[in-house]
Amino acid sequence: MTSTNTAARLLDAALTAAEHGWRVFPVTPDDKTPAVRAWEQRATTDPDRIRRCWSAGPFNVGLATGPSGLVVVDLDKLKGGELPAPWECCVHGGEILAELERRAGVSPVRTYTVTTGSGGAHLYLRHPDQGEQMRNTAGKLGPLIDTRAHGGYVLAAGSVVNGRPYQAVSEVPVADLPEWLVTGLAPAPLPEQAPVTVTLGADRVGRYVAAAIDSQLSHLAKAAKGGRNAALYASAVALGQLAAGGAVAAQDVEGLLTQAAYQAGLRPAETARTIASGLRAGAARPRTVAA
Repeated sequence: MTSTNTAARLLDAALTAAEHGWRVFPVTPDDKTPAVRAWEQRATTDPDRIRRCWSAGPFNVGLATGPSGLVVVDLDKLKGGELPAPWECCVHGGEILAELERRAGVSPVRTYTVTTGSGGAHLYLRHPDQGEQMRNTAGKLGPLIDTRAHGGYVLAAGSVVNGRPYQAVSEVPVADLPEWLVTGLAPAPLPEQAPVTVTLGADRVGRYVAAAIDSQLSHLAKAAKGGRNAALYASAVALGQLAAGGAVAAQDVEGLLTQAAYQAGLRPAETARTIASGLRAGAARPRTVAA
């Protein structure tokens, strides 16, 4: 297949995913590494943006699971050795999931499924509308089973890694995340946070910075589910510019944003990563406040 045909096929895969309402971003060709920074914030369903992006090269199609409202169960294939008891006879995460379903007394879930190039499988499930946001997990349910949700991504069908394609094998509608998995994947309680206070001057600069902080924290508090991480990043960029310009301490900005992110339901690892990324981006464009 020519490179032109490959690029066209991957563009079609990206547009197809977007038609499902799944937010996509470019991934390095024949690899799993994002080709852009802040990929979760930049993931999109806009067909014009997708066409412009994939016109630049035959990118694999990354699918940002959290913003897409998905929890993807990643069933891996044993690549050597032996699993510990009681799973020593298993060689695939699908076998372990089937046993977990049997123990829970539930029927196997029937949902949109993609096979991976390495012999694994991705089960796409709908994130619950209510309750806490699901996070990525590794082995929480059992060996050879990971999950991708908020803060994570998978390669969409049509992507290719090491010359091996990801293929949709069960194109039925995406099912709701079963209740037994909702319970099994429930995030750990958030760590307690001491109140964060920032002392600012009563002059014009202090008033301006205080108003900017209030505006950004209000923006984050009002963000809808699926958009909270993007809102956190935008606020970190905006306040990071002021911090880089010397109007407020970066440590204070980090503390305030962390506190607000936890109150919005974001989790520690994602919060720290997003704030750090936003502060770096803001520092590249410092903003000063005239006295």
